[in-house]
This record gives sequence, structure tokens and C-alpha cells, in this order.
Amino acid sequence: MRVDPAAITIEEFGRRLRAGEITAADLTEACLDRIERDAARLGAFILVAAGEARERARLADHELASGLDRGPLHGVPLSIKDLIDMAGLPTTAASRVREGHRARRDAAVVAHLRRAGAVLVGKTNLHEFAFGITNEDSAFGPARNPRDLRRTAGGSSGGSAVSVAAGMALASLGTDTGGSIRIPAAACGIVGLKPALGEVSTDGVVPLSPLLDHVGPLARSVADAWLVYRALLGDHAPRPLTAAPLAAVRLAVPRPYFCDPLDDEVQDRFEQALARFRAAGVGVADTEIAHSKEIAAVYTVLGTSDAAAYHGPALDRMPERYSPAVRLRLEVGRYLLAEDYARALNGRRALRRAVDAALGDFDALALPTLPIPAPVLGAPSVQVGRSTQPIRDAMLRETQLFNLTGHAAVTIPCGLTRDALPCGLQLVGHDTGRLLEVALACERALGRG
Repeated sequence: MRVDPAAITIEEFGRRLRAGEITAADLTEACLDRIERDAARLGAFILVAAGEARERARLADHELASGLDRGPLHGVPLSIKDLIDMAGLPTTAASRVREGHRARRDAAVVAHLRRAGAVLVGKTNLHEFAFGITNEDSAFGPARNPRDLRRTAGGSSGGSAVSVAAGMALASLGTDTGGSIRIPAAACGIVGLKPALGEVSTDGVVPLSPLLDHVGPLARSVADAWLVYRALLGDHAPRPLTAAPLAAVRLAVPRPYFCDPLDDEVQDRFEQALARFRAAGVGVADTEIAHSKEIAAVYTVLGTSDAAAYHGPALDRMPERYSPAVRLRLEVGRYLLAEDYARALNGRRALRRAVDAALGDFDALALPTLPIPAPVLGAPSVQVGRSTQPIRDAMLRETQLFNLTGHAAVTIPCGLTRDALPCGLQLVGHDTGRLLEVALACERALGRG
């Protein structure tokens, strides 16, 4: 049976699978064909587990025929960021530092996906050790944006985003320490969810910063992200996700810092999305988040210090195996002081209170996911409005706060630039389930999903 793996959602596949119109083996083969055709030029995968994927797909079909239905992810081809352990396979973290590594057991999230019946097609490319946002610094070469191969797919979960956007998997598992799920999802025009801090286990995931690390899904729709998210919590029979009534939804837009400056086209698409929400009955009001100017400093101290502490032994033994840019950031972290870290922890608590205050009685904050379209690979800086900014600073500006505060955050597509580059709209809330109900309503108001 012929199927386009780039044009089917998990929900649709599930309906067709149970109606006997398609098999897990059919869809898995279509994904593997797409990987064979496109993965090398897109830089999406580090390892393809074709044999295991075919075996698991055949098993999924046999189980279903025998009356065993494992739930919404039964037979669904998924990819896994190569920062996450899969038993018997290397976890390279896209680095020469981990040559020879082989995982002894599955990460907790992978174990949950296997129990849910998912078919894992392989491990995706990333920015080395997840310490970057362009996916350029990888021992396996960069991940490239399917919309324009000259441009970044975003990072650090760039390969995961590419695998979904290009039809190599129906969803993927990524990690997010400063925006590393949401940034590539926005750059590639898909949905990316960072659940609230601590909801999803990071056991078996190579750490960057235990204070800031999150694991979550990249998918084609909010409903699909919900299904993967629930499976990561061990819920293999989740309730259907229902959209919040638009007339009851209230969004707060933090304009200072987050909406100035923005690329002109990104700003246009963002304002057009807000206009669509208002027309559908959503209440939209402006707000601001106190201490926003301190976000980057607090984030840098905590994230860089944690990363340097983890990598210290390897930096002493084999510094030459790191890519130069990642090694430099790690070395900088070794010179930060304990008093810097203590002040940053205080700053983190203050920022958490500030986000809570800005949310108030609103259902979610609404802001861009990226202030710019996906930049050209290798560009050191980018023009944003009237200012020129380093690429890393620009790409982290909208997302890193919510790793500091631990709030749930999701990005949904909200249009294309004149060059057909995706723009993302980010929603932030207290509760991941409620946030996804709001996101589903917003997705539908934008004519998607």
C-alpha cells in the first residue's frame, strides 16, 4: 500500500491502521525509503536502525491482528535524538568524545515508547552534546533545513525536526535546555513541545544542565504531540485532546524584550496570528515580564557552569575531540565562580515569579518562537530589525527563559515568509495538558490541524 509519510499524522495513521487500510510495515518501509533517499543530503540521522524497525513493524501488525492494541503509538515510526540511550546502540551525542560508547539499557522515555508499540527507525543528528542552536557543530556534519539546504534546521534537536518535516518519521523525541525542541520545530515548520520541568524523565539522557534539561516530542500537529507526550508519561490510553473553547481563551503577549526587535516578516506573521485569534473570540492583552534583561546572563551562568562540570573530566583527557566552538563554551564555564552561580539561582527564582505574575489569570503567554527565520549555515550574526546580533543570542532570546522557569511551552507554525521559511508561535503555560488544549484551539484558528 502506498503512503506518503510526510503527509500523514499519527491520528490519521491510527484510524487507517485499525480500519485495515494500511499496515505498520507499509508505513515503516515508506519512512525508511525516505531516509535512504534524503537523510544524507539533509544530515538528519546519525544511525538508521532499519532491521530492527522492520522487525518491530511486523510485530506491531501481528499483535494488532491477534487482538493486542498497545494504544495510539502502536506501529508508529518515530526517531530518537542521539542524546538518548537505546539499548545496544551507541549514544554519540554527535561528538568524537563518545567514540566506542554503547548503551546498556534504554532511557526511561525510550522504554515507554517501546511499551506503547512505537517503531524506532533510528537516531537523529544534533548539535554536539546539545550545546548549540544551529546543529552545525556535529561530528557528523550539519543538519540542513528541508525548506532551504543552505539554512540551519535549528538546534540542538535539528535532526529530529528534519526527520519529521521530511517524512522520515511521524514524530521524534528531542531534548530542550534553552529551546532545543522549540527552535528547530519552528525553523522547520512543525510542532515542538517542552513539557513542564520534571514531568518527563531524563534518566538515560546525556545531560547538559540538570536544572534546565527537558525531554519532549516534535510532531506534525498538536494532537500528535499530545499522544507522544502522554506515552512519555507512561499513559498508553490517553484521553482524546480537546480544544479549549476559543471564546474562553485569554492570551497575554509579553511585548517588551520578546517582541522588540523582530524580523519584519516574523513580526507580520505573529501579528496576523494574533488577529486571527481575536477574530475567533480569543481575548488578547499585552503584558510584560519583569527582569527580562537579566534572562541571558542568568541562563548563561547556570547552563554553562553545569555543562562544564559534567564535561570536566573529558575536557582534561581529550579536549581535541570537541568541536572548537563547543569546547570554547565549556572552557568558559570552568572560570565562573560559585558566587556567580548562587546569584544566578536567585535570579532564576525571581524570573519564575515574574513569569507567574505575567501569566496571572491568562491561559497562556503568546510570543514568537524565533525572532528571525532560519539563518544561513555558518552565519556568525544576523540582522534583527535595526540591530545586528550574534546568531546564538538571537535564536535563544524567545525560548531560554522558560527553561529557567520550568513552564510548559509549545511552538506551532504560524505562516511562511516570502522565501517560504516557517515562522513559529510559542505558547507558555503552567499546566502542560491545559496548554495543549489552548494550542489545539489556536492551531485550528490558524487553519491547521
